[in-house]
Amino acid sequence: MSRAVVLDHLAALSTPIGLYEHALLTSPRIEHGMCVDDVARALVVTSRIVAPDARTSELTAVYLDFLLGAQVPDGRSHNRRDPAGAWLDEPGTQDHWGRSLWALATAATHVTDPAVAGAALRGATVALAARSVHLRATAYAVLGAAAVLSADEGDVAARVFLTASRPVLPARSTGSWPWPEPRLSYANPVVPEAMIALGRVLGDPELVGRGLVLLRWLVDLQTARGHLSVVPVGGHGPGETLPAFDQQPIEVAALAEAAATAWRATHGREWLGVLEIAVAWFEGENDSATPLREVGTGGGRDGLERHGANENQGAESTLAWLATVQLWLDASGTVQAPSP
Repeated sequence: MSRAVVLDHLAALSTPIGLYEHALLTSPRIEHGMCVDDVARALVVTSRIVAPDARTSELTAVYLDFLLGAQVPDGRSHNRRDPAGAWLDEPGTQDHWGRSLWALATAATHVTDPAVAGAALRGATVALAARSVHLRATAYAVLGAAAVLSADEGDVAARVFLTASRPVLPARSTGSWPWPEPRLSYANPVVPEAMIALGRVLGDPELVGRGLVLLRWLVDLQTARGHLSVVPVGGHGPGETLPAFDQQPIEVAALAEAAATAWRATHGREWLGVLEIAVAWFEGENDSATPLREVGTGGGRDGLERHGANENQGAESTLAWLATVQLWLDASGTVQAPSP
């Protein structure tokens, strides 16, 4: 079956200390090193596998160690690491920090090995001490904090974090351009997803509703002729038209993640439909009629161009495919083990 979580290419990009960011076709580009952004995405995927085999568990341990090693005591995180394991940047609270918190919380609440889950929860608690002024970084971190609080209503650090982070998320918006920024840029769906997740754990149905409305607007904007036509690298503003290129697989994955959260909140079948067209985008139901995934290896191509695909299969795009099909399988009621 073509819809399966196959980790072969992800494993080929991984090392005993991390995950290479880029690839030339399918070969890792070692000189470009590794980053928390991608390792966090990888930990989310491997942690959500219901029946992990030995290889999956080994990858989870590598990714967890990478994220924990990136942290500093005040909760901030490094992002970039060279192949020998040296950190190349100053710690901060940009997107990589938010994604790390999300990933650590996912591992803490999904992995059944108590030692792994416990280490991940301790890492998430450290990250919860930090704060960010950046919208998407905060949105990713909110997803992590909400997962922690959903698993343990008494977790003080998660509740304090969520209360403090709420003002960073959008307030009520009106007009023909409801987005809180002048242009759509990247990972846009994580913003309404965080609103939905935060509203659920804090018992605020109005916030959930606002998140759902904003997410529907994003879906409608990025759907054309029955398939997804997502915001490209250059972004999208009022009055501009789609389709446009270079479309990134990570944008489709972000929409799938948000749709899955909306599905869990509402059980509305519309969100299953979004997951379906997200998987179909990778399978070739897109503006260039080009498949973006490799069935046999689980690899994902790096971008959709007007006349085809960027044939490189880096970590971000591979994980975008794996996360999207994983979410579809979960919502469809299919128990997923990694394919041999």
